[in-house]
Amino acid sequence: MDLEQLKQKMDQAGYVYDDTMATVLYVALTLGRPLLIEGAAGVGKTEVAKVMAAALDRELVRLQCYEGLDESKALYEWNYQKQLLSIQVNMNTRDSDALTRQLFSDEYLLERPLLKSIRAEKPVVLLIDEIDKADEEFEAFLLELLSEQQVTIPEIGTIKAKSVPFVVLTSNRARPLSEALRRRCAYLHIDYPDMEKELNILRKKLPHVDDRLCAQVALAVQKLRSSEAILKKPSIAETLDWAAALDALGIRELTADVLRQTAGFVLKNNEDFQVLDEMQAQPEQHHCSHCQGHSHG
Repeated sequence: MDLEQLKQKMDQAGYVYDDTMATVLYVALTLGRPLLIEGAAGVGKTEVAKVMAAALDRELVRLQCYEGLDESKALYEWNYQKQLLSIQVNMNTRDSDALTRQLFSDEYLLERPLLKSIRAEKPVVLLIDEIDKADEEFEAFLLELLSEQQVTIPEIGTIKAKSVPFVVLTSNRARPLSEALRRRCAYLHIDYPDMEKELNILRKKLPHVDDRLCAQVALAVQKLRSSEAILKKPSIAETLDWAAALDALGIRELTADVLRQTAGFVLKNNEDFQVLDEMQAQPEQHHCSHCQGHSHG
């Protein structure tokens, strides 16, 4: 697959991208490099992995990171119930060493996302989501997989990849990531979309929604994000949810009253609702329908 073919696949998936993003994705894929994507929550980092899985016709294997994540949840776990049953059945065996080797063989191994991704017969897209939420120890544990395409299980030994996954790591920058991890990855930073890009996303994802309403929604979201007082900036997914909700209600004009009644689709806490009330109280922002005369392409 060349760069133009990748762009065509992304177009077919309805993903809005720029040339820089497409180039980074193509080169990382071609060189077999993991890709680290950073940006604020809700800018579409996870969506990149989903789109690449669709574009490459690969399975998406996802590892959601969190504090305290360890090897037993990320790499492998032993099937303890099956091991105990085998011990009971074979408890009178004379060859205890053979039983021990059997208990810690592939037959009793439960694959978790990391092991599954490198033992897959066909290459997959491995999404390691929100790596910044995991502990530094887990981040260090990942280095063997990212650099050597292999993992080590003490009871079995080193397992080399049957196929090389396309690895996408995402980070909201909740904590600094190590230089060792960064060196092993290609890098991409994603910002919230500007007005033009957000409108293009709405048009691609919701082609049935009135274009004028999409423009009003995109402009309103841009204003909400630009306010420093808004604690939880609206994500792209919330923009889409809001436009879909308005369309479902048969609304064609985003007035101040409509905005307040449907703001629960785009704002997610009471403090931000109070900020919205204050913004609407200001004369110049009182009515969102000023988009009427605005040209949005």
